[in-house]
Amino acid sequence: MLRRLDLRGAPAGWQGAIPRPQAATEPPVAAVRSILASVRERGDAAVRELTERFDGVRLGELRVPPAEVAAALQGLDRALRAALEAAHANIVDFHRHAPAPEPPFRRDGLTVATRHQPVDRAGLCVPGAEAPLISSVLMTAVPAKVAGVGEVVLCSPPSKGAGGSVPAGILAAAALAGVDEVYRVGGAQAVAAMAYGTESVRAVDVIAGPGGIYTATAKREVAGEGRVGVPGSFPGPSEVVVVADATTPVQAAAIDLIVQVEHGPDSVAWLITWDEAAAAAVEAAVARLAAQSPRRDVIEANLAANSWTALVAGPEQALELANAIAPEHLELMCAEPAALVPLVRHAGAVFLGPWAPASVGDYLAGPSHVLPTYGTARFSGALGVADFRKTVHVIAVDEAGLARLGPHVVALAEAEGLAAHARSVGARWGA
Repeated sequence: MLRRLDLRGAPAGWQGAIPRPQAATEPPVAAVRSILASVRERGDAAVRELTERFDGVRLGELRVPPAEVAAALQGLDRALRAALEAAHANIVDFHRHAPAPEPPFRRDGLTVATRHQPVDRAGLCVPGAEAPLISSVLMTAVPAKVAGVGEVVLCSPPSKGAGGSVPAGILAAAALAGVDEVYRVGGAQAVAAMAYGTESVRAVDVIAGPGGIYTATAKREVAGEGRVGVPGSFPGPSEVVVVADATTPVQAAAIDLIVQVEHGPDSVAWLITWDEAAAAAVEAAVARLAAQSPRRDVIEANLAANSWTALVAGPEQALELANAIAPEHLELMCAEPAALVPLVRHAGAVFLGPWAPASVGDYLAGPSHVLPTYGTARFSGALGVADFRKTVHVIAVDEAGLARLGPHVVALAEAEGLAAHARSVGARWGA
């Protein structure tokens, strides 16, 4: 199941040889570009054809009627609605819990104020092919709404069993979060529709949300074209690293490894420990739990292809390896986990001790569960309010300030050979 690596005597530089899923090193760029080009050129017709090919659903109208979205919330099971409302409250409160606006910068007659301006229209991707990720609606839409985005658009693939509509739980969460438009489209074709616009879907300014390798690659492609903004992370298939020792509850560690690999293809799990007995016990528990799981085929395929046990020399090397992996979820399920936090440099979210499973972060902790994968936690973090805003600086200079700063402007402009830039200073005094 979990393939074992013994890194206790690894030479310097071993971190550069961390195994990754094939999709991380060989993304389907050519296939995604073909999908994007088709939607860019043929709009709704291409979206319908691609949806029939990939999802097995023949679509009529792409947009889910607003009345159907509202009705889904009204008809939701009472316990599920209570859970959604509790999650929504936590997520809203977390994202509203922001520092006070920074004061203006002032020096030598120069004043620079910073404004954080929301984008006009944001697009969200919510997966539904493997499982209807109801929670992802809240985890993407709430930060956009708190940011002040005027129009929030959600795309999710249609379900064969729902007559071509989006699962009711996703629609209910969209209604609760205040999503403005819902479309029954998923995958790379949804990204294309929101990036380029079609007859039914107006183009957006930012595209966010989790998804498989096609969705993630499509977002990178349209961002590279300058069509839309996307968060700096690569929110693809799920990942977890569990750091364990002799004190780790075996069953808890095993189930938390399975939690992430049950999501779908290319999901990743790592068990890192300096205790051989703990490694053997957790590996055995993983095999036993996987065999009993309703999603056994998906779990066992991911465990065989993308999951490892790493034996390391001690806690310091364990965190060196965890930082090299830069996982989406890092669970420090060992003795004195807080003492290891200062060693963490790269992780989407960190969970401390046996009572903080990553699933709490997936649903209710408050921060978005849309986290960086495939090592992109080295340079990015969780989706948040800032991903739906851009920074605008408002600059003011008084006459005395320009008199002090102007000579420096002139010197720099002349060094660059930009005469008009230099003259723009003197022109204020008629020079």
